[in-house]
Amino acid sequence: MKFAICLDNEGYKASLEAGKLYRVIQDEEAAAHGYIKITDESGEDYVFAASRFHVIELPMTVEKALLSAIFQNKQ
Repeated sequence: MKFAICLDNEGYKASLEAGKLYRVIQDEEAAAHGYIKITDESGEDYVFAASRFHVIELPMTVEKALLSAIFQNKQ
């Protein structure tokens, strides 16, 4: 699982928060066209220009904690 930090929310202020960490949804087709798919502020999966984000790898313990928090918030 990958996560990305939003660097630029220009034009998408209702959908993205600059500086916020988002879960990346793997989408090879989107990536091939320079896009990244994330779950945005609406809770839906959308593609945005990859240049708006910085993808990061997290230690497994941090990743598990974040995924657990995401899952708990959806209940």
